[in-house]
Amino acid sequence: MESRPLVNLRNVPLRLATGAFILNSGIKKLGLDEAGAAGLQGMAENVSPLVNSIPVATFGRLLAGVEITLGAALLAPVVPAAVAGAGLTAFSGGLLTMYARTPGMHEPGSLRPTQAGTALAKDVWMFGTGLSLLIDGLR
Repeated sequence: MESRPLVNLRNVPLRLATGAFILNSGIKKLGLDEAGAAGLQGMAENVSPLVNSIPVATFGRLLAGVEITLGAALLAPVVPAAVAGAGLTAFSGGLLTMYARTPGMHEPGSLRPTQAGTALAKDVWMFGTGLSLLIDGLR
C-alpha cells in the first residue's frame, strides 16, 4: 500500500496564507466591543435573519470562535484538504452572500464593488482557495 503525504505540498501556500489571515482575524475579534459585534451582526442579518436572535456579545464570541477554528484547521496538517476546503468555501460563501445582499457594497445592477464594498468583495480569493482545496482533496 502506497503511503500518501499528510499535506500535499501544492496546498501549503494556500493553507498557510489563508489560515494565518483568518486565525488573526478571529483572535482580533476576541476583544470586540458590543458596538463592533452589533455592526457585524447587522451585516450578517443580510445572510440570515436568524442571527438577530443571538445576543450581541454571544454573536461576537461565536464569530471569533468560528474564525479561530477555521484558521487553525487550515494551518493544521492533520485536517484533510477536503475538510478544510469545505469549511473555507462555506465561510467565504457566507461573506460573499453578505456582500451581494448588503446595500451600498456594489454598484447598482452590478457585482462591481463600491469603495465601501471592496473589503468584502476581495474575499472572493478565499472562496477560490476553498474550492481549490476541496477539489484537490476529493481527487
